[in-house]
Amino acid sequence: MGEMLSVKNINVFYGSIHAIKDVSFHVNEGEIVTLIGANGAGKTTTMHAISGLLKLRSGEIDYCGQTISKMEPHKIIRLGLAQVPEGRRVFSGLTVQQNLQMGAYTRRDGKEAIQNDFDMVFDLLPRLKERRNQPAGTLSGGEQQMLAMGRALMCKPKMLLLDEPSMGLSPLLVK
Repeated sequence: MGEMLSVKNINVFYGSIHAIKDVSFHVNEGEIVTLIGANGAGKTTTMHAISGLLKLRSGEIDYCGQTISKMEPHKIIRLGLAQVPEGRRVFSGLTVQQNLQMGAYTRRDGKEAIQNDFDMVFDLLPRLKERRNQPAGTLSGGEQQMLAMGRALMCKPKMLLLDEPSMGLSPLLVK
């Protein structure tokens, strides 16, 4: 098992505020790594930097042997690195099914493979199957969290970044 993600001395600023200061860590294939800290410590900012949503002032991020520090977010997703953002951020006007389809938009492996992953997501999260034709904005907070996770799984990621993954979910589903 090799190194999948390497974050080396990254620095991120919001204007003149130094939000992330020389953060470094790595994730090997098959590992689960957790960032723990108080509100405002920079956990979400770190994830956004890895996903390409925020630009680094300095430092480097490598994913599967490729430098992604200056790469656009949609290209990072195509490499198999998907993020489930904090606060769900589903497309509220689209149905559950359409939200899941949005997760598969970068895929080029054919309709059958994508359908198999729809089935996998619906098996894993049966509540979404029940609500597949319902607008995402009408779902409960926990159901929207499930949808955000399902959408990320639909892009067939090699690595998932989960920001506050248990937010709004029942303890049984978290387990």
